[in-house]
Amino acid sequence: MSRVARAAAQRARLWEAVVAGDEYAGVAAVEEALAAGMDAETALLDVIAPVQEKIGEEWAADRIGVAVEHAATAVNERVVAAVARMTAGGDGPAPRGRVTVGCVDGEWHAFPARLVAEVLRLRGWQVDYLGAQTPTPHLIAHLHHTDPRAMLLSGSLPARLPAAHTAITACQAVGVPVLAGGRAFGRDGEYARALGADAWAPDARGAADVLARGLPRPAPAAARQVVDDLPHLADQEYTLVVHSRGRLVKQTLADLEDRFHAVRSYTDVQRERTAEDVAHIVDFLACALYVDDAEVFATFLAWTAGILEARGVPARSLRAGLDLLAAQLRDFPRALRLLDEGNRALDARPGDLTARPGTRA
Repeated sequence: MSRVARAAAQRARLWEAVVAGDEYAGVAAVEEALAAGMDAETALLDVIAPVQEKIGEEWAADRIGVAVEHAATAVNERVVAAVARMTAGGDGPAPRGRVTVGCVDGEWHAFPARLVAEVLRLRGWQVDYLGAQTPTPHLIAHLHHTDPRAMLLSGSLPARLPAAHTAITACQAVGVPVLAGGRAFGRDGEYARALGADAWAPDARGAADVLARGLPRPAPAAARQVVDDLPHLADQEYTLVVHSRGRLVKQTLADLEDRFHAVRSYTDVQRERTAEDVAHIVDFLACALYVDDAEVFATFLAWTAGILEARGVPARSLRAGLDLLAAQLRDFPRALRLLDEGNRALDARPGDLTARPGTRA
């Protein structure tokens, strides 16, 4: 069996285990693969990582529920831990130095960062893995104490980019270069560059290669102001939208009830989920204002429309929400442009955007 075929077979076996919530079967599948000659990095990145991505895809398509998704992720985390245990203490490459790996404040998707940490350990780095959502002041205190060669900052949700910017400038202010990675930073790392990160990598192998080439230390200095990197923020639209978040959500919900009588009959759970949807729209609108890029907002809306439709909820309510937000933000030209681009993105995708808002189960 070829290497590619062997990895595919192990992915299929691991998938069955994680969906069943069987951590013992999952660990056994990877243990046997390593015993048969598969190297640990391949197991992590070509077997475990694709299975984790499939977990997210199956949840988005409503083929597995939230409980199964959580259980499957927990099993996969135990499998990663098993790989780390099986490879600890063996003969490896010469020590390279110390690095820190962690997630942006507010970022709960820690699995990609964990994979990066394990790959770097396999390649000889001493890794301080901080896990999910590390508050920036605590991160900086850790860097002062450990003085690592680099900070590897992971982010999956673009809505956390403002927090990522704070972390990047704070790390650099104490002389630690930042290597950014994860979907939040864009397909080609465009947002990592916009926020002033020292480097960007698309995946764990790329991150290891960047570190191997070396990252120069920035000279310790006072933290930059956000407008130094993002001069468009001088118009204050981002700040005003963030500060008005609660009011914007509340008024949009009230206006939805006035426009669509069916919304008035929503259950408390349906109202809560609708409020969450509107809050997410405002959060991603704010993020798009922060980086001044319509693609952040448009991509989020298209993804959300797909999620809603997979669950039998017509995505027409998204357009209504955008229209109602536009009425409240009529004096914000950049926000209006982004809302218009969002409507264009919804127009461009297949799906039912003409039906009346449905109910949320």
